Amino acid sequence: MPPRSRMFAGFTLVELLVVVAVIAMLAGLLFPVLAVARGRARATTCVSNLRQAGVAFSMYLQDYDGYYPVAVDPADRDTPQIWDAFPAFRAEIPYLPWLHEVLQPYVRSKEIFHCPSDTGILIEDFTALYLGAEPSSYQKYGTSYLYRTEHAVRRMHEAAIQSPARVNLYMDGSGIWHGSGPSDRSIGVERWHRDNPELHGRRFHTLHGDYHVKSLTFLQLQALWDAPL
Repeated sequence: MPPRSRMFAGFTLVELLVVVAVIAMLAGLLFPVLAVARGRARATTCVSNLRQAGVAFSMYLQDYDGYYPVAVDPADRDTPQIWDAFPAFRAEIPYLPWLHEVLQPYVRSKEIFHCPSDTGILIEDFTALYLGAEPSSYQKYGTSYLYRTEHAVRRMHEAAIQSPARVNLYMDGSGIWHGSGPSDRSIGVERWHRDNPELHGRRFHTLHGDYHVKSLTFLQLQALWDAPL
């Protein structure tokens, strides 16, 4: 029988290297699968958050005679120039509450305002303005989601909404979280327009006015933004 040290240096060492190589190969095959599974789990949580937010909206409307919250989201607060056409509302913005704080009494946990895929917003998708919500929108503002604040601007009553199923009420702050394509920084403000195909792989989980949640493409959500209430 050869000495134990020789066995370790010869056969045993080769065997160890083979095992390590097999593990590395399996890891290379499994990691992408696990990454996809984690992404789907985060997306499921995000959809659940928005559904719970829909319940909160419904309860709020019951308490306030059918009127939508007069409140703001991160885009309103940090880029108020988007409301230059409504100077009276723009003047109100510094004094209005955050939407997620208005809905807070109707939810079980603040975590429903936290999308687990939230990696921040450098440029707001539909205004093409620098927002700088880093390292995540939730960490900076307390919410990962944006409101169609036109409901607040127009002091909308639910009965005035002609087609609730075709209204984007509340949605992901960024389409890169659950979509694909270059990062905000890679695209840049100069190339940020709806015809840029670099944006077309983005997807947004969206709570509609009738409280159903759907994953929409960049162009699908753009069409809802463009549609009148």
